[in-house]
Amino acid sequence: MRRSICALLIGLVPVIAYGAERPNWAFPVTDKVQPAVPQDDQPRTAPGSDKSYTQKQIDDLFNPPDWYPNMHPPMPQVVAHGNGTTVRACASCHLPTGTGHDESAYLAALPVSYFIRQMADFKSGDRKGSGTMTTIGKAITDDETHAAAAYFASLKPRPWIRVVETDTVPKTYVGPGNKRLRLPGGGTEPIGQRIVEIPENERVVLNRDPRIGFIAYVPKGSIAKGEALVTTGDSGKTLPCTVCHGQTLKGLADVPPIAGRQANYIVRQLFDFQDGTRAGPSATLMQPVVANLSDDDMLAIAAYTASLQP
Repeated sequence: MRRSICALLIGLVPVIAYGAERPNWAFPVTDKVQPAVPQDDQPRTAPGSDKSYTQKQIDDLFNPPDWYPNMHPPMPQVVAHGNGTTVRACASCHLPTGTGHDESAYLAALPVSYFIRQMADFKSGDRKGSGTMTTIGKAITDDETHAAAAYFASLKPRPWIRVVETDTVPKTYVGPGNKRLRLPGGGTEPIGQRIVEIPENERVVLNRDPRIGFIAYVPKGSIAKGEALVTTGDSGKTLPCTVCHGQTLKGLADVPPIAGRQANYIVRQLFDFQDGTRAGPSATLMQPVVANLSDDDMLAIAAYTASLQP
């Protein structure tokens, strides 16, 4: 019933896509020239954990670290280790807690049916934009997909993003794995019209440690502008997100939660809906909703939703 209501409402929104180029700040790509960073392969530790891993072990995408097994239920094989060849461990990018990093998705508490549908879209090619997930989607079995979906749906979401409105931000670069990091030399620069999302504690993130998340720096005024778009549609520019995602944006039925998710991830998805990178039945409802949104609108929506409790 809710899907029918959403379809009726979004049908009232004219489908006029902006067709703009992708904002590079939301789609980070590893810089070809990397700053010099001291190499250290000594075993690393984490407070309160009895584990230790070298950086090579931490970066093993089929055996990612599990610093705090008591923070989550037992992981199924596909989450903890993948299949050993073509399917990486889900926990390597999304962490055992499902909170993920800026370049990946926050999976904790996603509805099982939504998760399964997204994997089907990666498999069919309806959802593009991630070569890694396309490869995994084509190789993963139905049983593995269902096991991962049930696991991440069982996880309790927790605060992971701290949104800060500002005029200036730390200078950054995009490191291996498309992670945006502080430039070792320090310094600041104007934020302009972009979101700059970086780790609260860089070493913790590089260790794939799930204790501490990210800061999302956004331009001043973004949160209020985003709230207007999300809750009212801003005089018909779009459909209020609350209609389908719920008044608290924590999801309804098989519609996913969007509160407290990574800001740049939200921008990427809105843009992908708009330019057709996300297509197929699961994206049909969103395409008219985003048709009239500018990059600045997407930025504002993401700033507001990221600022909420997940």
